[in-house]
Amino acid sequence: MPGAPNAAGRHSILDLSPLELDCMNALWPLGEATVRDVQQALQPTTPRAYTTIMTILDRLAQKGIVLRRKSGRAWVYRANLTADEARSHALAQLVDGFFGGSTEGLAQHLAGQPLTANLRPAAPRAVNPPRRRSAQAPIQMEQQVQVPAPQTEKTAAPDLDASLL
Repeated sequence: MPGAPNAAGRHSILDLSPLELDCMNALWPLGEATVRDVQQALQPTTPRAYTTIMTILDRLAQKGIVLRRKSGRAWVYRANLTADEARSHALAQLVDGFFGGSTEGLAQHLAGQPLTANLRPAAPRAVNPPRRRSAQAPIQMEQQVQVPAPQTEKTAAPDLDASLL
């Protein structure tokens, strides 16, 4: 199923964040690379700290998108799918999701032509993006609640029957 990890733990290429995709685009031409190699490849266009790239490559390894092996003190990463495979998967998902599986529908869209009735995608699926906390809204760790002190003696309200207490 597109978008879901398979038995090997691989995810869709469309599940990648922009920085994860940048790291993959740096890794593919290198074949195998250390964190430092990927960081240097990204430096001209996307300068990031070493630890940021290390975290991204670790997440890609957890998703099964890259494989890694230890070489001395460093991890060496390599892509678990080729750039062509990633493009094919991404385009197939795009065509399935937006054009009901119709490559003709995609071609019409790219040509700026309206989709014909038989090429219109099925009704759009509801997408619920994950909620992110706003940077302006601090997380409240504890809320103060005042609890009234317990009453020590029973007193009847004026309009209640005292035998009910």
